[in-house]
Amino acid sequence: MERGRTNHLRLMGAEQQALFEQVETDSVGFAFVVRSMHLDFLKPARMDDVLDVVTWPIAVKGASIMLAQEVKRCEDVLVKAEVRVAFISGGRAQPIPKSIRTLMKADLIS
Repeated sequence: MERGRTNHLRLMGAEQQALFEQVETDSVGFAFVVRSMHLDFLKPARMDDVLDVVTWPIAVKGASIMLAQEVKRCEDVLVKAEVRVAFISGGRAQPIPKSIRTLMKADLIS
């Protein structure tokens, strides 16, 4: 699921490296960290299953974003999750920079 959240950003099609370099100058030592996670295990996965992780944003607050995730095997949903991810800089939660909010389309979410 962590990889799904990382790939969600990558698949947005933005120049992440340039974006993060820009944010790094404004927010030294920044990171996204999982603040909380709620999981519903619906069906088991088995060794050698090919799984898809689908990720989408559902809510944004100043320093955090709530993401929904599903782990699927073909059309079967195996796990549903809600993940609150916080933006941390200088060891403390900070407002998510505008450039990252725009990349995540966070300004479109209420």
